[in-house]
Amino acid sequence: MCAVHESDPAPRPVADPPEPRRRAAVRRWIGYQLSRPWVAPVAILVCVAGAVAGIVATNPTDNTGPTTCLFKLATGFDCPGCGGTRALYYLATLNFPEAARHHLLAVFAAPFLIWMFLAWAVPRVLPRLLWRLPTFHLTPRALTGFLLVWAAFTVARNLPWVPFTFFYV
Repeated sequence: MCAVHESDPAPRPVADPPEPRRRAAVRRWIGYQLSRPWVAPVAILVCVAGAVAGIVATNPTDNTGPTTCLFKLATGFDCPGCGGTRALYYLATLNFPEAARHHLLAVFAAPFLIWMFLAWAVPRVLPRLLWRLPTFHLTPRALTGFLLVWAAFTVARNLPWVPFTFFYV
């Protein structure tokens, strides 16, 4: 056995984890930062910009491989969203005729979606701004009409006759 001498230094205590009050203060600070009104619009904008950058970087217009659309694999028809990614690619590269050829309704809906986002985001990011964009309200009737037109477009783009083959992707 080893004897402890009085000249030996006392063992150092192990550092304690941060006190609960400090952790609670950090959680409150993070919660406060995330509750700021500009965080959500900026986060959505960053996510959309990342998705568009990924689409532009990968160039989905290369039809080198087989389709990954389960609806098209199962039925052989274009689904309601077929061509949407390519249309977004062409919108991002400012080729509007090709974007409309790949998915006309996505091109039609894009300005409305951008307007709705800006009308929601600008007051949160710039609260002291004196002017505001008018809000665009989707009524049930307008939404139903858009969905009916989208369904008719889905059927029409799969028809094998000359005026409709333009939209076949």
